Amino acid sequence: MSNDRDRLQYLRGALYGLAAVSIWSGWIVVARLGLRTSLTPWDIAALRFGVAGLILSPYLFNKGLAFDRLGWAGLAAIVLGGAAPVFFANSGLLFAPAAHAGALFPGVMPLMVALLAAALLREQFTLTKQLGFAFILAGVLAIVWGSGSEVGSRQTIGHGLFLSAALAWACYTVAMRKARLDGLHAAALCAVGSMLLYLPIFALMPGTALATASWSDLGLQAFVQGVLTAIVSLLLYGRAVAILGASSGAAFAALCPAMTALLAIPILGEWPKPIDWMAISLISAGVYIGSGGPLPRWSR
Repeated sequence: MSNDRDRLQYLRGALYGLAAVSIWSGWIVVARLGLRTSLTPWDIAALRFGVAGLILSPYLFNKGLAFDRLGWAGLAAIVLGGAAPVFFANSGLLFAPAAHAGALFPGVMPLMVALLAAALLREQFTLTKQLGFAFILAGVLAIVWGSGSEVGSRQTIGHGLFLSAALAWACYTVAMRKARLDGLHAAALCAVGSMLLYLPIFALMPGTALATASWSDLGLQAFVQGVLTAIVSLLLYGRAVAILGASSGAAFAALCPAMTALLAIPILGEWPKPIDWMAISLISAGVYIGSGGPLPRWSR
């Protein structure tokens, strides 16, 4: 940095980025913790959509549906693409540890986005992106190999659900980019739409545990899922991008797999295996490189 003001500006942007990534990593661990209580993935989804939908309803009423930019296909991609990862990821946590979720969901999502963007938006792969995606693919294969499981076992079912979550979120991201929606507007569309579609179905579902769960469990999930993850993290990430720029701001997502694994150790008692650490490192490096994170320049 050229002066103290630049250093302070970078520090502010870095703190915003780290705070956003901490929330993204934390919701996976907290969801896994909730599944150890009487709550089900469907209960956690109801809390997330209900709380976020109620809070963001006035904002969406003011901004509108942006149907002229989205169309039916884009609107469906925003609502379903943003809602489906919640179900996929929460269900996958019934079968595989949180560290795998952090690596295979937010870690692989940039690769899914790049593939869809190339197909639908005609975005080209640079050599840097190709290198980053090669690291990501190597990390995914390491996790699958390290699970020591045959296809169809419990952990590989979880892996498939995490990858499905990454693909669904990529549809959401590409639709948002194509329609040029800001992050909070897209989040409001997803939250309110998911609330209106899901809560009536949830009310008719048997075996839900919201009525019998403790207030502490309900409060934790409602706050982390519905407030921090669905609203606050998007605001923090937007501030990081505004201060540091898109490439440097997005580079902080590279910390998500490793941070999820670290949070899972004290909260869940889940210690990643050595091959998991290697996979997390590969995916983190791949996301960092592929998202345009600054790299050292070597002089001749």
